[in-house]
Amino acid sequence: METITMSQPGAGVDAASTKDATLIYRQSRWTRLTHWLWAISLFFMLLSGLQIFNARPQLYIGKQSGFEYNNTVFAIGAENTATGPRGYTEIFGHRFDTTGVLGWSGPAGQQTSRAFPSWATIPSYYDLGTARVVHFFFAWILTTTLVVWLVASLVNGHLRRDLAPRLDDLKRLPQDIIEHAKLRFHHTREYNTLQKMAYGGVLFVLLPLMIITGLAMSPSMNSVLPWLNELLGGRQTARTIHFTVMVLLVGFFIVHMMMILAAGPINELRSIITGWYRTDPPRHGHTERSA
Repeated sequence: METITMSQPGAGVDAASTKDATLIYRQSRWTRLTHWLWAISLFFMLLSGLQIFNARPQLYIGKQSGFEYNNTVFAIGAENTATGPRGYTEIFGHRFDTTGVLGWSGPAGQQTSRAFPSWATIPSYYDLGTARVVHFFFAWILTTTLVVWLVASLVNGHLRRDLAPRLDDLKRLPQDIIEHAKLRFHHTREYNTLQKMAYGGVLFVLLPLMIITGLAMSPSMNSVLPWLNELLGGRQTARTIHFTVMVLLVGFFIVHMMMILAAGPINELRSIITGWYRTDPPRHGHTERSA
């Protein structure tokens, strides 16, 4: 996280704008590039992944799956009823009617049985082969950029300086939670404690777990990393973990968008597009901490 204020010499701006010391260069080109590469990759992986899931819309725990086993933990399907076909979603044996969205969906008179609706999948029509090509293409882009970002961040100190929670951050955590709940946001050079924990959870837990479980589900990887499948409890368990991580990432995205809207979308978007971010004016008698 670079923190060059516009009032500093050599910031590359005209003299008229150098009076605004609250505008800082917060996001480097590399940070912005990887952010958008990950966002695009996850978008296409999500929609193509839902298409792949439609080929077998059940999740299991264990190494086996099938009608003779009782290890299904999640399922989406359709069934015939007295009032016609109905869609359902079943979670740990509890069934919910999801007609029109999950299990049974489509335009009036053209409904069909499919786990996720056509508008939520790539491609919109059933094509498992194309979905797998799209999914794996963007999966490798995500994996490559994540590894390169991790190595670069270790070398240039970005992880230690900007993302690793310090003792002071942990002490401020209760107050940060209260202020976020009240929608009170402070625009500073540094990420707050909740941001560090959320970004760290995504970058060092969810994304690596998504990649590892994806590799465990690949038959071609069994000969290369035969222990990985066993470590995760079998291919079906790995698939369930993979799906669960996807749900958590979608949840993170929703909360992330809500926080951007609440904190000031123009300022937040400018930061991740151009790198420039407007901070709160320094309080009298206080010096703003630098990242």
